[in-house]
Amino acid sequence: MKRSRLPGFTICWLMLLGFLSACNNPAANEKNAAVDSSMDWALLGFEKVDTSNPVLTPGNNQFVDPIWKKKLYWEEKDVFNPAIVVRDNKIYMLYRAQDKIGLPGGTSRIGLATSSDGLHFTRNTAPVLFPDNDAYRKYEWQGGCEDPRIVEDQGGTYYMTYTAFDGKTARLLIASSRDLLHWTKHGPVFATAMNGKYLDQWSKSGSIVSRYEHGRIIAAKINGKYWMYWGDQNIWAATSDDLVIWTPVEMEAGQTAPIPLRGQALNMPDLKIVVPSRAKKFDSDLVEPGPPAMLTDKGILLIYNSRNIPAIGDTSLAEGAYAAGQVLMDKNDPTKVIKRLDHYFMKPDKPYELAGQVNRVCFIEGLAQFQNKWFLYYGTADSKIAVAVKHR
Repeated sequence: MKRSRLPGFTICWLMLLGFLSACNNPAANEKNAAVDSSMDWALLGFEKVDTSNPVLTPGNNQFVDPIWKKKLYWEEKDVFNPAIVVRDNKIYMLYRAQDKIGLPGGTSRIGLATSSDGLHFTRNTAPVLFPDNDAYRKYEWQGGCEDPRIVEDQGGTYYMTYTAFDGKTARLLIASSRDLLHWTKHGPVFATAMNGKYLDQWSKSGSIVSRYEHGRIIAAKINGKYWMYWGDQNIWAATSDDLVIWTPVEMEAGQTAPIPLRGQALNMPDLKIVVPSRAKKFDSDLVEPGPPAMLTDKGILLIYNSRNIPAIGDTSLAEGAYAAGQVLMDKNDPTKVIKRLDHYFMKPDKPYELAGQVNRVCFIEGLAQFQNKWFLYYGTADSKIAVAVKHR
């Protein structure tokens, strides 16, 4: 998540650009972002579990890294941004962990922890997905494997979208598994689409549209295609036939993109922005998908993360604060917004959320139906993992 930060002078320039754009065209960033006073479509009422949070903190497990060729403490620096799977009446958490060597932020790997109550976790000693001497090292080393999200197909195969960071460019990759322990990497999701047009463009945070059924999160086709929301400036969309090869959704002839408040979209002008950032709101600086999007009778519920700049956004939120919102997309046209909350439903206000590797962060990635409750897992200040619970 923090990899998207831009140099200070760039942010200042983009703030000015966004402010002027909003003033000259105030409807631009509100297009396709309707606000509705009814909220029966949203998943609200979560309470942070103060008695247990944070539920996962950095650890002292070691493993022999295949690239460094030595034993190292792979999760000693930070743990955050988990994916969640319910299996065998347990919660399986696949989380991002960082070491303290290499790049300033360390190298990220994906660890695995399990819980029978959703609050107390037992970790595997070694990570389950990490940079290796394989065909994907050039994408994953040294930054590593970040920010997983997991769904399964009807046959029970799990698909993990994750971000590979080579130290310069973030790319969205995908891997599959039958047991959550052994993963087969399939490489960048946009490797072949449009003759590789988007292979070397910055891409992150793949949230695949799914049905949440009795604890399982099962990828669902809409009009014969799988759909995924992605991005970490604005939110874009992509489609797939097989959950491995994805094609970004571009604008149709004659369509005009909304003017972005932030500059990342300027590098990819052909993409169709489906959920833009918004002026004068908590999601002014960026929007980024959270857990796998949920297909419901009312539409597609997408919980998303956002960052705020008070000068162009919500003056009640601190500079750089990550708060979470919700948007409802049309289940027949996943690029169309039906309703969108006008206010965040979670913000950083606990000590472990306010101070850490990146201050003032609640970054939601894992959602689970478990023991007749909803469990919502999130990274706190890019340093620890916490949970909020909603009683159904």
